[in-house]
Amino acid sequence: MAVNEAAPGLAGEYLVRVLAAMVGPDARPRSDQLAAVEALVHDRRRVLLVQATGWGKSATYWAATSALRHQGRGPTIVISPLLALMRDQIDAAGRAGLQAETVNSSNPEDWHAVFDRLAGDELDVLLVSPERLANPRFAEQALPLLARAGLLVIDEAHCISDWGFDFRPDYQRLSRLLAEMAPDSPVLATTATANARVTDDVAAQLGPATLVLRGPLARASLRLAVVPGIDAVQRLAWVSDALRDLPGSGIVYALTVEQVTSITSFLTEQGYPVAAYTGQTDPEDRQRIESALRDNRLKAVVATSALGMGYDKPDLGFCIHVGSPDSPVAYYQQVGRAGRALDTAAGVLLPAAESDPRIWDYFATASIPDPDAADRVLTLLDRSGGQTVVDIESETGLRRGRLEALLKILRVDGSVDRVGTAWTATGTPWRYDAAKYDAVVAARRAEADLMRAYASGRRCLMQILTEALDDPASAACGRCSVCTGELPGPGREPDPARVEAARRYLRGRVHPLEPRKLWPRGASRSGRIGGISVGRALAYADDPAWPTLTSELAGPDGPPSPELRDALVELLTRWRGDWPERPVAVVPVPSHTHPLRVDGMAAHIAAVGRLPLLRPLRSSGAPAPVGVSSARRVGHLLDMLSLDADVPVPAGSILLVDDVARTQWTLTVAGTLLVGAGAGAVLPLVGHRLP
Repeated sequence: MAVNEAAPGLAGEYLVRVLAAMVGPDARPRSDQLAAVEALVHDRRRVLLVQATGWGKSATYWAATSALRHQGRGPTIVISPLLALMRDQIDAAGRAGLQAETVNSSNPEDWHAVFDRLAGDELDVLLVSPERLANPRFAEQALPLLARAGLLVIDEAHCISDWGFDFRPDYQRLSRLLAEMAPDSPVLATTATANARVTDDVAAQLGPATLVLRGPLARASLRLAVVPGIDAVQRLAWVSDALRDLPGSGIVYALTVEQVTSITSFLTEQGYPVAAYTGQTDPEDRQRIESALRDNRLKAVVATSALGMGYDKPDLGFCIHVGSPDSPVAYYQQVGRAGRALDTAAGVLLPAAESDPRIWDYFATASIPDPDAADRVLTLLDRSGGQTVVDIESETGLRRGRLEALLKILRVDGSVDRVGTAWTATGTPWRYDAAKYDAVVAARRAEADLMRAYASGRRCLMQILTEALDDPASAACGRCSVCTGELPGPGREPDPARVEAARRYLRGRVHPLEPRKLWPRGASRSGRIGGISVGRALAYADDPAWPTLTSELAGPDGPPSPELRDALVELLTRWRGDWPERPVAVVPVPSHTHPLRVDGMAAHIAAVGRLPLLRPLRSSGAPAPVGVSSARRVGHLLDMLSLDADVPVPAGSILLVDDVARTQWTLTVAGTLLVGAGAGAVLPLVGHRLP
């Protein structure tokens, strides 16, 4: 946008122009939009906007950008948490007459050109993720240019706060960005999902003179509903029926990647055009899926929370949640995607009482650093001088997701840094703030209790959400399923035929056991692991197909139930077409905790398959302690497991049977011993694979 040398008119003129370009000529500014633009443009103040999804927060910062650019001010910097949000914001900025570009992890080849355009004052808007602030290349090239920024926008500003439902440690780097800006540069923070505690925290971080503009958060177009009391198989059938009944296109949310994959596959099998969208989805595929949903070429996208903040489809007809988010604030943020430009849209929750609380508890603590784990990581990095994530995971025994979250916090706090793929200790001491983190966990668990109340469906659903957001205008909506007694789509009972189809689908899924390929660093064995084929698990994680069997496998020892025995035989029947050759024997893994169950599973398989049941493996000593490194676990297993010289191992393929597997090191060591004794391919088979 060319700079206009003439003095600008009132800030409201720019707001009217932007609204006309983005919404239509009949759009009129809201009073808080006007107040925010005037505070930013004329008073150079810091402003926090807490307003409902679809209220027009982006129009506010595009109007302020337009006015400031016409005054000759520098470009606006927008901190945005998601690539999907950035793409939508670039399109919106273009509609408002602004030149916008982004610097993110998916376009490093474009960075140089973007920085050149910034230096030449050819850009009105630069969008970056908070994670870019940790990138040395970005800091070296961009931060000097940002000293003349005209406006800083912090979108989804609840991420700044420890109390926010989607706290992002990298958002705390914004303090450096604020310090690089000119003293009179205005700042705008926006969110639709901040309760009073988050609002106060974000406002305090912005500064004591921050103007807070907060509006009512109830959404008149949303018809909220809860469908309680149906099991996991019925929930899957309910979603299929609902996609037949509900108009338009929408989003089906699930809590885990595995659930997203399962739901997507079933709906595809039922003939619906759907796509899966998670944090593991390739960036190019994400963009393709977002566009297909926006153009109504998909009936639904099945997604984790990776598709949430900022995704802009004003005519989204429904949001269905299979399982409850851990916070009513998070739920409000996601369900608020629907009905932004419609008179009516459905927001339906299908609570999973059998698994939701366990998942909530995980999320309550997932981003909280473990001081013992932090000490192990820092000691390792200090001693070794640098390690990759894979090596740190192997050396410490920490799960990958927890480890990556911990490293991010340690990096923001200055105690570690990353050079290429290696993490190093900086020498800066790290202190665990127990009081702070205990309070955060307590607050998250209190929010989970509110979500439990919402899922029970005993009082107005919109009122529960707006009360959780401390909305002073909270009141009964008169539209939700509690207020009206009416449920959308198939109502409470899905089609019995669809339920049976869902059950068949779930029980026919393949849960592969991918073999370990390398011995862990520091173990007594090294190099590649050979001879173990891809195995199978009957159930994976919170498997809805086999709820009684996963309970049995997690319970006390005893002979396998008839249901477990029959299910194993069905699994083998489906699997045998993929065997490299028919097994010649069945071997149980020696079990300290469930010997009756494991031996009974192996004996039944051997009897049905008319195969010899062999017990060449012996175990001595106690099981490996929990939480040790992979190298220590392997060393313990190598000491504990051995071969009985009196039991010959046949030369053909062997079915290796265990009840439960998580790390698969027990299966790996046992299988390696069998291969070393002359066995052919080892085919691991377990009842339950834990994530």
